[in-house]
Amino acid sequence: MNNEVENTGKSPLLGKNILIGLTGSISCYKTCELIRKLIKNGARVKTVISPATLEFIGEKTLETLSDNKVYCDTFSKSRSTEHINIADWADLFVIAPITANTISKFASGIADNLITSTFNAYLGLKKPVIIAPAMNTGMLHNPFVQNNIKRLQNEGVKIVESETGQLACGTVGDGRLADVEKIYEKILENFHPERTSDQMTTKKRILLTMGGTKEPIDPVRFISNASSGRMGLCLADCARSMGYDVEIISTVKVENRPYKITYVNSALEMLDAVEKNFKNADYLIMAAAVADYRVKNPCSTKLSKENTGESVTLELVQNPDILKNMGKIKKENQKTIGFSLGTENLVETAKAKLQAKNADFIIANKAKVALNTGENEVWIIDKGGNATHIEKSSKENVAKAILERVL
Repeated sequence: MNNEVENTGKSPLLGKNILIGLTGSISCYKTCELIRKLIKNGARVKTVISPATLEFIGEKTLETLSDNKVYCDTFSKSRSTEHINIADWADLFVIAPITANTISKFASGIADNLITSTFNAYLGLKKPVIIAPAMNTGMLHNPFVQNNIKRLQNEGVKIVESETGQLACGTVGDGRLADVEKIYEKILENFHPERTSDQMTTKKRILLTMGGTKEPIDPVRFISNASSGRMGLCLADCARSMGYDVEIISTVKVENRPYKITYVNSALEMLDAVEKNFKNADYLIMAAAVADYRVKNPCSTKLSKENTGESVTLELVQNPDILKNMGKIKKENQKTIGFSLGTENLVETAKAKLQAKNADFIIANKAKVALNTGENEVWIIDKGGNATHIEKSSKENVAKAILERVL
């Protein structure tokens, strides 16, 4: 396997030796992405695992990703001091995921397998350690586990806090392994200590809208559309993986994501939320399907056949054009990106909207492809009127292609 370094030589990870430890958690699969990202940015990676890790991930997977053998057996046939050798080799030891069991062993100085023996040898060398816990909520909040975490922190071990969300046991709570990007950022901070939290906030910010607006008819009925918000969520996830700060304004519930989210229903509510947050954004991506019209006078009580008769007439008025409004007030360093959903003349319509809304890009997509499916096909229109076609693919792939073009 030939791991090509995809960087310009400026990566702080270039040539660094990073030892990745894994312990017996179902979230081991997430560490594969971390290993891939580290190697892509120039690091050399070796993996050391607890015996229980093999219940959740194959040795061959880790070996292929790291392009190195996997260290698991304390009494290897090749040599009996592997824990010393890999501890000497590493510039940084990252254990992700780390279980309650291994945390307690680390804190107590127990060395009953290769990963705990390696930790004992490594910490004695006064070199940096990062841990990312993953476990059931009850286990995480067990006072003994918490005390052991604090003991490790007192010895200089850095921790990437777990997140709240759906756990493998079926409950919702603390204990999910931190997002790979957070672990990666902590690794970068180790090699660039000047990257303080204040400096991290200088990352480019994206304000993204998603979902279809709901325009009330009465307290229980509304006018809406078939937008699921999935394209917007794919854009958010992809942007975050690229290192951007993402804030979401959504009409649909977003589960198990780390974003700051403002929930709205109608176009007027979305306009208000966008206006409040736009000034701090570098990019506005209007992926939401905003209704063109709303009911002029929604009924304050539920409409029924008994009080309306055989027919009901609804007077509709135009909703404000959020993207156009932001295009009028955007600063020189801000960019606005809109979506245009249609059934015909997609590119021509998008080009007209681009000019009318003073946008930087308009993404044209077909209604029959984009709505309620996991796929999309788009045309990216820039200010010069150039149209870049992104062929039909998963929304995740399309999101990546869009962001690589517009950011």
